[in-house]
Parts: sequence; C-alpha cells; structure tokens
Amino acid sequence: MKKTVNFFCLVLAKLLLPLSLFAQSASNPVIFADVPDMAMIRVGDTYYMSSTTMHMNPGVPIMSSKDLVNWKLISYAYDKLEDADDLNLSNGKNAYGRGSWASSLRYHKGVFYVSTFAGNTGKTYIYTTKNIEKGPWKAHSFKPSLHDHSLFFDDDGKIYMVYGSGKIMMAELSEDLSGIKAGTTQQVIIDDAGAPTGPNTGLPAEGSQLFKIDGKYYLFNINWPRGGMRTVIVHRADKITGPYEGRVALQDKGIAQGGLISTPQGQWYSYLFRDFGAAGRIPYLVPVTWQDGWPILGVGNKAPDKLNLPPSRGYIPGIVASDNFTRKQNEKSFPLVWQWNHNPDNRFWSLTQRPGFFRITTGRTDTSLLYARNTLTQRTFGPECSGITAIDVSGMKDGDCAGLVLLQAKYAWIGVKAGADGERSIVMINADSGKPVEEQRIPLKQKTVYLKAECNFKDRADKGYFYYSLDGKTWTAAGSPLKMAYTIPQFIGYRFGLFNYATKSTGGHVDFDFFRIGDKLSAGK
Repeated sequence: MKKTVNFFCLVLAKLLLPLSLFAQSASNPVIFADVPDMAMIRVGDTYYMSSTTMHMNPGVPIMSSKDLVNWKLISYAYDKLEDADDLNLSNGKNAYGRGSWASSLRYHKGVFYVSTFAGNTGKTYIYTTKNIEKGPWKAHSFKPSLHDHSLFFDDDGKIYMVYGSGKIMMAELSEDLSGIKAGTTQQVIIDDAGAPTGPNTGLPAEGSQLFKIDGKYYLFNINWPRGGMRTVIVHRADKITGPYEGRVALQDKGIAQGGLISTPQGQWYSYLFRDFGAAGRIPYLVPVTWQDGWPILGVGNKAPDKLNLPPSRGYIPGIVASDNFTRKQNEKSFPLVWQWNHNPDNRFWSLTQRPGFFRITTGRTDTSLLYARNTLTQRTFGPECSGITAIDVSGMKDGDCAGLVLLQAKYAWIGVKAGADGERSIVMINADSGKPVEEQRIPLKQKTVYLKAECNFKDRADKGYFYYSLDGKTWTAAGSPLKMAYTIPQFIGYRFGLFNYATKSTGGHVDFDFFRIGDKLSAGK
C-alpha cells in the first residue's frame, strides 16, 4: 500500500510540475504601462531599454533589467530638449504629442548612444555617455529631423542612420556626430517598405530598427494595412545598401514596432508594443526562432500569453513609486519615476521651503490645467492602479486651483478651488466631453484634504474614479467616472499629476505631503 501511495504521489507531482512552472512564468504584456517605441540592447548580462515620453521632462527614459521582465528606471538622456515656447507651455503654445519621438539605443566601443528626433524642433539628437546610469550625457544635435531612425555602427567603422516612412532612407553620419557626413548623399534603400502587406497599406511603413546578425542586415519596420492591424515587417540584405527582401513577420493583436534581443544563453526575443486604450502603448515580448536565415516571431504566428522567463515582481518601485517628499538636507531632486509635464519653471517649485513637502507656487495665471507649468507626473499602470496625496491648501489665493489629475486631453481632477475671503471648496472637474465641467463642489473648512484617483484598465474598461477624505481614512466618491480615452494630440497613456495653477493672481502656493501609489481599486469597483 505504501509503495502504491508513493507511486501515486510521484505521478501527481510530475503532472503538477509543469503547471507550477507555468504559473511562475512571465506573462504578456511584460509591462502594463505606457512604455512605447522601445529600443533595447544587452551589455553582458544586463539589458537596457529606452522609450518615448515626448513632452515629458526629463526625456528619453532608460531602464535596465537582468531578465527582460523586471525593469527599473535608471536614467534619462536629457533634462531639457530645448528652451522653446511650445516646450515651456508659454505664450499659448504646447508640445503635446510632440517633443522627442522614437529613440535608438546602442553600445559601441565602451560608449552608450541614445538618439532621438523631434518634428517641432526640426532636429535629430544624439546623447552619449560612458556611464548609462550616472552620466554625464553629452548632447549632439543637427538638422534635419530624421524620422523614426535607427542609429547603426557598421563593422567598417562607418556610422549610419536608417529612417523614413514608406520610403526607407539611409544617411552616413560624420565621426563627431555633428550631422550628415559632408560629401555623402542620403539614399533610398527600400522604395516601399510596406509592400509585403500588399497595396493600399494605410499607414506607411516606419519605426526602423536595424541589426546585423551573422553577417546579414535585418531591418524591422511596422505598417498598418488599411482595414487591418499594426504589422511587423522584416527585411534582410547581404549589404547595408541592399537589395532588401521583405516579408510579414507578425500580424497579431496589433502588436508591432520593435526589434531583436538575445539572451546570454542564446535565446532570441522580439520586443514590441501594443496599443491598449487609455493605458497607452504597452510592451510585449515574443519568442523568436530562426529558419533559413529569417527570424520567426511568435508561437504559431501568435504572441503568446506566457513566456519562458521569470515572473514579474510588479512595477513598484522600479517604474512607479510612492514618495513622501522627504529629502536629505539641500537635496532638490526627484526619484526617476517622476517627470514634469513640459519643461518646468524651477523658480516656482521647491522641496526645501517646507521640508518633507513638495511645494508649487503660482508664477503666472492660466486658463486651463493643460497649460499649468510644474505639473509633476507619474505613469498610471494596469490592470488597476491608484494614487493618493494629501495637500495643504492654506497658502492658496483667490482663483487658484490645485489637486490630483488623471492627465490626458480628456482629463479629470479632484482638488481644491480657492475663492474670495479665504473660501475654499473641494471640486471634481471632468473633461471627458472635451471641455472641463465642474461636477461637484463641497465646502472645505480645514487646511488639509486627502485626494485619491483610481484607474481601471482591465479589459479596456478605461474608467477613472475620484475620491476625497478629510481624515485620510474615510473616503467619499466625487463626481462621475472619467471615460478615459487615448488621444493622438497627447499621444501618451494617462498620467497621475500633482498641480497648482492661478486664474486671477500669482504667488499662492500649495504643499503636497506625499504621493502613495497602489495596484488595487476601492471595494465595489
């Protein structure tokens, strides 16, 4: 009997073992947050990834990972792209959906290179450093702006950028990275990169990323066939100048735009992203095998839900994090999880005027939250998330508005409006109709109020919820749910934002005590 029981237990263990391993594997998406336009490299056993945050600053976020799944922010390529009215939210101008776009990330002879481009400045930018985590970064820029380019160092020492939309171009760069090499001519290397998906391709092929593997050149692009979905196209050639032959590499759930990465053990993956409603463009990994010199993406031509990689440990605190705003003496910086909406005006924010608090002082009057300077933001993330803050409003002036926003073109916020004679009210403003509407107003008789915003991205529910509390314990829902929508004018997933702006006179201030991030919704949501 004992042998029978032992045999049964052994069989059961073998049956359950694969399920156990399956439960502990990574899942797609590998990051359920807005991390689009990834470029990725591996240096030794460490992976590095750059991404796009456009009008947010500092810009071109860089993350690191040891397993392709668990990432943490380690750096930004620049603090400020340019000092211009649109990037500063000045004189009625803005850079929503513009600023720096898709980046390229390289490591060559001990130096890290991050390049990007901006249509609103008309320039291409290359940032270099020997220490990708600590910097310093050296900036190079030149005209023109090379769209969706891929920086490439060839074996013969020449430096190229491959770029374009529909018609894929190539330019040779000068050794000092100051621009296109004198005496050279930009040339077409693929006349119609979208041809593998057939005629009437809709969105022209773009998003170039170039790799050289076993002596062959592999160029990744995407296009969006009319009536179809985002599609991965791969071209290959024996010479960088071509001729290139191309084929469709993946057409599944709109997962596209990226390239190739290998592990130290010789496994291959393609890093791509998927448009996923209000959450933004979220990263996927797709296994790659090789057949007849071609990368074969996916499992059965599909992006799998599970991956043979370690499971995610979550996004806190590597990609998003809580902050109590307590700093060492004279420290004036923020953790890398924070980014400003456009360039900040450093005269009007402080972590030292009231130690342990983040203070925003109004320096001008504005008519809209979307033009308020010094709005401090973090990513939202899925499938569920929440952000909580406490704000001291005793320094507000008549006409000031301050609080916690879910930021996109169709935004909503919970916060405080200040009136005459020290009158203050808790308000919920909802702009999902395209215009801000005050949906609720409650008199506030104390100087501190607690605010909470929640996001439900599960199954693309795309709903935002808002609450206030007078003691930080008992919460009351305010207004109506925000119908979140990903819009092209901002071209970015929703963000939590802390803000303060004036509508009548300057000089008022608010003090944020903390920001706490979580991955659960309130009960009943």
